[in-house]
Amino acid sequence: MTDLFTPTAIGSLPLPNRVVMAPMTRARSGADGVQGPLNAEYYAQRASAGLIITECTQVSTSSTGGINQPGLMNDAQVDGWRGVTQSVHDAGGRIFAQLWHCGRVTHSTLLGGAAPVAPSALPATGAIFTPAGLKPYETPRALAPAEIIAILADFARAAEYAEDAGFDGVELHGAFGYLPDQFLQSFSNQRTDEWGGSLENRSRFMLAAVDALVDVWGATRVGIKLSPSNRVNGMHDAHAADTFGYLIQQIDRRSLGYVHLMEPSPADRETGTVQIGHVARLFRSMVRGLLITNGGYDKASATAAVAEGLADLVSFGAPYVANPDLVERFLQDPVPLNLPDKSTFYGGGAHGYTDYPAL
Repeated sequence: MTDLFTPTAIGSLPLPNRVVMAPMTRARSGADGVQGPLNAEYYAQRASAGLIITECTQVSTSSTGGINQPGLMNDAQVDGWRGVTQSVHDAGGRIFAQLWHCGRVTHSTLLGGAAPVAPSALPATGAIFTPAGLKPYETPRALAPAEIIAILADFARAAEYAEDAGFDGVELHGAFGYLPDQFLQSFSNQRTDEWGGSLENRSRFMLAAVDALVDVWGATRVGIKLSPSNRVNGMHDAHAADTFGYLIQQIDRRSLGYVHLMEPSPADRETGTVQIGHVARLFRSMVRGLLITNGGYDKASATAAVAEGLADLVSFGAPYVANPDLVERFLQDPVPLNLPDKSTFYGGGAHGYTDYPAL
């Protein structure tokens, strides 16, 4: 029976198990977006994962969506990430860079005074932590067609930088209401040009970004993360199942390394903001390649998902914050898991980052 410890592969990249470290914002880069030795230690501690996917990483200055977020925009950032990838590889691991543009989910104080950009001049809901404290999201500026093309070029350049930095592949962050998701979903995209309106046009940016990454890496070293159910940041689509079904079928034709699907979070279920109740179950038949699922899994439920064929791999977020040796703990089950300290999730130093004990 296939379980979490059955080896698999992403294209030609062998994975020793099916436990994935999910991308998680930790806000511990330097102010210049450069990763340092502490970041290298953090990721290397978790190298027994079948695959590590990094925290979301900026592709351009207009994609700055938080304080102390990493980037892949210049040689200094490449050098910083090279230290991370070398440490992970020295520890026997595999690591993909998650490439990210936040679109409207930011604030002008994070952009040097420039307005956030988006497909349409519609603000996200909620607030964001800025250097000036918690601020409500601002109304973004709608992108001109030439600017859209330029952002796609930013994704391609970041993919090249990721290759230079020694990554094993890249993942497009197409989830959680960030720019690709903003183009896709109908309530955030009210354009009437080739980038909006019909489902095909709303899908155009996401697919063009995927193609830009594939042009650099080849299809099997590119993954994509999607959150078809999640309505965070005010996201909503009038026909979510049809929208994401179309997109996933188009992605499947490209034979990517994997599709990474988010299930509704417990908070989504509690508040009733769920577009699709069981994401992997709905879309599994549309993904002929590897499917990674994420969303509140523990060892037992993850094992069941893989055994059933509902997913090929399972990614874990908070458990990986507190348990650098999560694979070993699963192997030696029953053993207790460290509990994550939420007060240290974002920002700070080694405490709550690299000081969780291994078995």
